[in-house]
Amino acid sequence: MASHRFDPNFTDNVINAMGPNTTPRFRTLMASLIRHVHDFARENELTVDEWMAGVQLMNWAGQMSDHKRNEGQLICDVIGLESLVDEITFKLADEAKDAPTATAILGPFFRADTPYRQNGENIVKDVPADGEMVFMHGRIVDFSTKKPLVGATVEVWQASTNGLYEQQDPNQEEFNLRGKFKTDDTGRYFFYCLRPTPYPVPNDGPAGKLLKLMDRHPYRPAHIHIIATYDGYKPLTTQIFDRKDKYLTNDSVFAVKDSLIVDFVPRKDDSQAGLELEYDVKLVPTEDKSNGA
Repeated sequence: MASHRFDPNFTDNVINAMGPNTTPRFRTLMASLIRHVHDFARENELTVDEWMAGVQLMNWAGQMSDHKRNEGQLICDVIGLESLVDEITFKLADEAKDAPTATAILGPFFRADTPYRQNGENIVKDVPADGEMVFMHGRIVDFSTKKPLVGATVEVWQASTNGLYEQQDPNQEEFNLRGKFKTDDTGRYFFYCLRPTPYPVPNDGPAGKLLKLMDRHPYRPAHIHIIATYDGYKPLTTQIFDRKDKYLTNDSVFAVKDSLIVDFVPRKDDSQAGLELEYDVKLVPTEDKSNGA
């Protein structure tokens, strides 16, 4: 029996309208989504004006999104949805005693067209006055055997010290602070980058407006994005965070995990960088089901 004063059959009628060719998984997802959305509308007695404000927000996000910025994804980030889905997907890996490298959200500023660079290159095309240079290096290895994965791809990107990724900033060269690298015959990758700095979620779109309406700060802790891939292994998307950042415990998109917090240490005898970061990535073969990665 319905616990509200509206048509008690309406939601079931909408769900049952799905035809016989709907796949079982899609039917399950849509039935649950419809039921939750309808319950939300009834519970809060949603008005037409409020519903239209939500529609306009979704439209606005679509209008702002392109291959360089995904505003719809950013909305999911600020309400914690992408981080929650990431946790659900990789929960078993997180619970393992010696887990593969933890995942984190992709974020809205990934670019699929980032070029390859040679190991040892500098991804900083124009070092900002307040930038600290870092030599970042590590190995890509098999999670179980620790065998190095030769020829694995490591893709990285980061914001500059002004809080902007290159596609947001007309003063940065294209593909600044981005690069793809192949591991060498020992499974190593290495390059120069900036020590990351915290930055705010952009306030020029619906995600920024949502944060303001919720009276929340917009800042993300300092981080570097990484995607690691190798044939026969599950791809890894993650972020690594500077231990000294003040926003680690209140990331505006809820993406920080303890195992992804790193330390930048002094580097000696290198004219290009005063800091160093060593970071290994452990990948799981696609056929390995034991840890749910």
